[in-house]
Amino acid sequence: MTARRRESLPVTALAAICVAMCFAPSAENIVHDSGTSSLARVVSVDDSNIEKIGISEYGTQSLEVEIISGRMEGQKVRAENDLRAQMDIDKKFSPGDVALVVVPEEGVKAGPIIARDHWRLGWCAVLVVAFCVSLIVFGGWTGAKALFSFVFSCVAIWKILVPFCLRGYNASFVSFAVVALLSAVIIYLVAGATKKALAAFLGAMLGIASSLVLVHVFSALMHVNGATMPYAQALANSGYANLNLSNLFCGAVILCSSGAVMDLAMDISAGVSEISRHSPSLSRASLFASGIRMGRAVVGTMTTTLLLAYSGGYLTLLMMFASQGTSPMVFLNSTLVSAELVKTLVGSFGMVLVAPFTALAAAWLNEHE
Repeated sequence: MTARRRESLPVTALAAICVAMCFAPSAENIVHDSGTSSLARVVSVDDSNIEKIGISEYGTQSLEVEIISGRMEGQKVRAENDLRAQMDIDKKFSPGDVALVVVPEEGVKAGPIIARDHWRLGWCAVLVVAFCVSLIVFGGWTGAKALFSFVFSCVAIWKILVPFCLRGYNASFVSFAVVALLSAVIIYLVAGATKKALAAFLGAMLGIASSLVLVHVFSALMHVNGATMPYAQALANSGYANLNLSNLFCGAVILCSSGAVMDLAMDISAGVSEISRHSPSLSRASLFASGIRMGRAVVGTMTTTLLLAYSGGYLTLLMMFASQGTSPMVFLNSTLVSAELVKTLVGSFGMVLVAPFTALAAAWLNEHE
């Protein structure tokens, strides 16, 4: 069996698993759509029933649309678009826009057609194809393997993590199990069944496990829970009041930081493996010291990466505090900012710990390579 064929076997198996998972049952639905989704082109709009409240708008936008997909294709019908003075979810249509509409099962006589949102998946597909092509062109076979691991991660989160959390399982442990699965798959695809991959996996898992313990401890001490996460209250009010939001928050923290942890673990493991390959006489202590020095060189930028990623998501919140003249003591003590501090610091702490863990595992496994 050629080396390329050996490398293609796990990719083929992963692709088959992804396909099988796509057909697996998703999370159980509490509410079902009372109609079918179709695409419609907006022909004309009527904004006479919309009132302006400050910079927000409230009321119903009446639309004339032409259905361009589904069983009513080609028909021109009336549609409604409700605005609730909520800028984060409201949308307005203009003539020529393509909208995703919900058509009642019994047809237009059973009720109004609802304009759900702008149709975005067309351009999203263009962006996805461009990303896939660029990744494969630039990365070659390694890029193709990275693409498969990316797809597997998306499917695993949607088909494993989300359903199990909704069923009431401990979200932090489910997240840890999914992260362990993703780490094993991604690291194995990148490095193969080697000591380098094993060292990276062990180091990443030890770092993530440490983060899991820390986030449970400090979220309890600081009285921070998952209520700060988007749509947490809406989810609880939709029939999932039994969900433990604290566990959800802890699971989200380790899920967010796991990618950076895996990256750092692989960097250190690959470096120690390469040093051992060129200098096989080095002792475990020397290899460990080299791994620690490599970790020191990259951990600073990685922790800053997490800080920037998290702060970017709450930029408007920080701007609001600044505009109101809120003192640092007050806004740093607020629930929302405290939750982000826990995310950033626990994630960064996990990366600080993954460096010595990975260096130790790599030195132990690579001494006699």
